[in-house]
Amino acid sequence: MNVSDFRFPGWLPIVLLAAVLLGGAAPAPAAEGESGLPLPRFVSIRADEVNLRIGPGIQYPVDWVYLRKSLPVEIVAEFQTWRKIRDWQGTQGWVHQSMLSGHRGIIVTGKLRTLRKKANVKGAVVARAEPGVVGKLLKCAAGSGWCRVEIDGFKGWLRRVEFWGAYADELVE
Repeated sequence: MNVSDFRFPGWLPIVLLAAVLLGGAAPAPAAEGESGLPLPRFVSIRADEVNLRIGPGIQYPVDWVYLRKSLPVEIVAEFQTWRKIRDWQGTQGWVHQSMLSGHRGIIVTGKLRTLRKKANVKGAVVARAEPGVVGKLLKCAAGSGWCRVEIDGFKGWLRRVEFWGAYADELVE
């Protein structure tokens, strides 16, 4: 995670120790959450600043503060109006559902990636994206290794293995 994505609260070591003592294992994913929507599923951060808490409620301490709107996250559990999320680096915690958007985002991973005009490695270059760049997920064909994305106004195709924010065989229309 980039430093610009979050702030560290001063009491973080205490929270980390508590998480270790209480056991930080995620529950096994259910087929459907309390909302009736599938679990797990991808969404994105709705606001410029979103608190990630160690439990589902405002009484729980803030573990991270996300400072990056549209960052993709994965909902792995639900409790009333709270959603347990996981980010692209595996950090998990709880956010209120109002801080999440159903819009699909992606984050470029690995190394410098090339957006292509067509969904193949010989397609013309549209743009290049550095690791950590956030964009929008527009389309993925089931069984295809490619997805159409938009990054900084440039639309093109990326291989699924070049970003985080879509499941291996997921259909996105």
